[in-house]
Amino acid sequence: MIQGSILTRYVARRFFVAILLTFLLCSLLVYMIDLVELLRRSGKYGGASMWAVAYIGLLRLPAYAEYLVAFAVLVGSIGTLLMLGRKSELTVMRAGGMSVWQFLFPGLIVAVLVGTFGMAVFNPMAASARSKSEAVYAKTFGRETNLLRSKSGGSWLRQNGADGQSVISAALASNRGLTLTGVTVFVFDKGGRFVERVDGASAHLRAGFWEIKDAWVARIGQEPKKFEKYLLSTYLTPERVTDALGTLASMSFWEFPGLIEVAEKAKLSASRLRVQYESLLSRPMLCVAMVLLAATVSLRSFRSGGIQTMIILGLAGGLGFFLFAEVSRQIGVAGLVPAWAAIWLPIVLVIVVSAFVLLHQEDG
Repeated sequence: MIQGSILTRYVARRFFVAILLTFLLCSLLVYMIDLVELLRRSGKYGGASMWAVAYIGLLRLPAYAEYLVAFAVLVGSIGTLLMLGRKSELTVMRAGGMSVWQFLFPGLIVAVLVGTFGMAVFNPMAASARSKSEAVYAKTFGRETNLLRSKSGGSWLRQNGADGQSVISAALASNRGLTLTGVTVFVFDKGGRFVERVDGASAHLRAGFWEIKDAWVARIGQEPKKFEKYLLSTYLTPERVTDALGTLASMSFWEFPGLIEVAEKAKLSASRLRVQYESLLSRPMLCVAMVLLAATVSLRSFRSGGIQTMIILGLAGGLGFFLFAEVSRQIGVAGLVPAWAAIWLPIVLVIVVSAFVLLHQEDG
């Protein structure tokens, strides 16, 4: 019993270290790529120091790194099983009467813990850091680049208010879209006639109005005037603005149930929120699926050869799964299938197929 406990901890530690090292290495690569992009923007727009750019990159990294967890579990598990096989440790375990499920059990436990930590702890930290990065980015780069621009080239949000309609644009939306930076507004009266143009440093959504700070107001035939605060009436609610401008990366796992409930009460589409919530909720099982997928290509004896081919097949299978999962995700976002089906069915499919392959290998 004691020996089994020691062996379990040993294998679990090997899995954890390999997964962690893979995750850190991939995160470093992502950070360097993002840093190069930020430096390019800094060179184009100017006004940003190297330290500011590096700080923004660090704040953005956790949100990007979240997507690396499953890949790190896959690669780390393949590496762990290959190292155990190369040192003949798997052979010794099998000779001791252990089945494939027994020496995979520690890896599955590690996968569940890693997925649960990523869902419940790392995701809220990443969301908070991403929200902070949006504010720092807006302060550093100002309004030279419009991140709200759509593929069609538009960059405007039409709204209505007690004083009439208006069209608002911003360089960047942060705080789930409730805070805008680099604001431009065209205001119309109730008859649809143009009234004035407002340019402000930032805008914050309050109850029934936007509060625009450091606003320059230009009317036809008049000199522009500057106002410390300019109030623009709107019927937009925080939920509607978040749905239109908010980024899912800045929303925490624990906030999604409330956001989904509010969106549905407001008769808004919650498909995007539900899909993201199910994606986070399924993360532990996704990590389990990656361990099982890794095992299907990593338990072959080194003496039988063909290890390189099996590794390539495993990585190709993992990439194929990620592609299939993303297609299924987009189908869920479009509302063509329930969110739970779009997220969970690919994972269940991989688990079932991997378990079938492992049972065949074990019996064979």
